[in-house]
Amino acid sequence: MKEGIHPGYRDVLFVDLSNGFKFVTRSCVPTKETGKTDDGRELPLFKLETSSESHPFYTGQQKSVDTLGGRVEKFRNKFAHLKK
Repeated sequence: MKEGIHPGYRDVLFVDLSNGFKFVTRSCVPTKETGKTDDGRELPLFKLETSSESHPFYTGQQKSVDTLGGRVEKFRNKFAHLKK
């Protein structure tokens, strides 16, 4: 590999800001802050707005648009006469 052309690939601490969930993985994402892991290591810190621990798709709290009523039902009622 050529020297000086590859980004720094290292362990990075990711923190989900919505629930405080932390995990460490290797990444080349640029960071300016550092944070401590549960085992005491000081690593570059990257803050996330959502992760698999807080996203509705992964937590099972996802809502179906069809069951919400509202806009979908209004649309169906409005164009029911066009249905064959």
